Amino acid sequence: MLERFRRKRRNKAIVEQLYDGVVARARAPRFFEAGGLPDTVMGRFDALAIEMFLFLRRCGSEPALQPLAQDVVDRFMTDMDHSMREIGIGYMTVPKRMRKLAGLFYQRVRALGGPLDRADRDALAAALAGEKLGGGEALSDAHIAFWAAHILDTSHLYAAIDRTEILAGQWPVDPGRSGKNEG
Repeated sequence: MLERFRRKRRNKAIVEQLYDGVVARARAPRFFEAGGLPDTVMGRFDALAIEMFLFLRRCGSEPALQPLAQDVVDRFMTDMDHSMREIGIGYMTVPKRMRKLAGLFYQRVRALGGPLDRADRDALAAALAGEKLGGGEALSDAHIAFWAAHILDTSHLYAAIDRTEILAGQWPVDPGRSGKNEG
């Protein structure tokens, strides 16, 4: 019984490490500078949603990682809920906003999945243009090109991460680093 408790605590720590790595990547200034996302709640949500999408794609390619990926998605949704409450969204409104954010997240997953499967940069750019990242006006062609390149390059980086590193809670914080979580 005590061993089960230790294992559950260790799994929670691994989920936190992985989620912290995804969040650290999503907070990179280049996403808001070179990527053109507004530094707003919706801009930050989209940066995080793209990083979560890429994390899920990596984990989805191996059945052994899928339960862990679901735990990280659950952590993501819990974080979104807490963030909304912290910025003052009313208690009764939070579930409605959570459904909207979850819908946006899965809409982006559907839109970006096919083009990424084919490694089709042009189709990925077209899908990104249709998503209106940041919740405001459409991004420029240069910003869309930035995001298409980022998604393709990061997908290749993540594909090279060994599953044992992920199961140990290691996630790259900087695209130029190995699969070890440096944060």
